[in-house]
Amino acid sequence: MHGRKKYIMKKANNKESADDLRPEYDLSKLRGGVRGKYAKRFQKGTNLVLLSPDVAKYFPDEQSVNAALRSLVGIAKAELRHTN
Repeated sequence: MHGRKKYIMKKANNKESADDLRPEYDLSKLRGGVRGKYAKRFQKGTNLVLLSPDVAKYFPDEQSVNAALRSLVGIAKAELRHTN
């Protein structure tokens, strides 16, 4: 390694890494989380999805999301039957 410069990796500055949180995350709402809260559901095959904030404002709970999706599935099935 004679004649070559050695490059040493430095640890990231904590101040820089703290700023990479997306603006839509409200840290005050992230406090007090429970680790593994949905782990059992996930293992059973439940699909967990993150709704965009503009969509989530119309769905206060999982039942309302499921009802809307079931309606959409019904419409899609009826359209398929109608076109065949």
